[in-house]
Amino acid sequence: MTERIFSLAALTVLELSPPEMVEVAARTGYSHVGLRLVPATPEEHHFPLVADAALRRQTLDRLRDTGVKVLDIEILRLKAETRVSDFEAVLEAGAAFGASELLVAGNDADEARLTENFAALCELASRFGIHPSLEFMPWTDARDLTQARRIVENAGHPGGAILVDAFHFNRSGSRLEDLAQVAPARLRYAQLCDVAGPRPDDMEEILRQARNERRFPGEGDCDLAGLLRTLPANVPLSLEIPTRQLMEQGVSAEARARTALDKTRALLQRI
Repeated sequence: MTERIFSLAALTVLELSPPEMVEVAARTGYSHVGLRLVPATPEEHHFPLVADAALRRQTLDRLRDTGVKVLDIEILRLKAETRVSDFEAVLEAGAAFGASELLVAGNDADEARLTENFAALCELASRFGIHPSLEFMPWTDARDLTQARRIVENAGHPGGAILVDAFHFNRSGSRLEDLAQVAPARLRYAQLCDVAGPRPDDMEEILRQARNERRFPGEGDCDLAGLLRTLPANVPLSLEIPTRQLMEQGVSAEARARTALDKTRALLQRI
């Protein structure tokens, strides 16, 4: 059996520069990292890897020196005004880092156009050896597993996949029974965290929790064991666990990254 891939997601340690993130991943036992080439929001602090050649070189040097690899790049949003060809520079940078996966968000209420653009993105990404995964999030236009699966399957491209994030799976009300019906080839990696408490009625509160208040595996209320049993065996796991409260308490990025991996490994041993 191949060893499971554990990747440190950017959102877990967003304050770190990419070279620092690679170093932390190496010290804490991760085999891979995820690089945020495009910021998720205009407000977040961002390290411009695509535009900054010196930063790219430093990051590539750290990857080479540590042996850490890049699992995925993020985050490309498919919007009504999107021109997929504009993403070529991001994909080229991702390929230079050796990434095989791409995180995609659907932000277009016209599902037919969203599907068409996802198919076009899959075709463009295939030139770079990269596989786009549509991440369903309840506040986007790929709200849940059912809708994401429909979009990806209707796009009809073999490189297209669905990204299951434990937080969004829980907060979107998606079901394990439906996940079991997804072809394993459409589930290339997954994002893991835990979630505490019932699903809020307010979407803004769900969004706030997603970006600031996740829990380490085993410290919340998610059926993570059921989720991991339903996902393909040994699927790569990206640990995306933003914990603003711990940051504000002065817990270092390295300590948070180590706890995330330790808790994940402990969970897997219990399954």
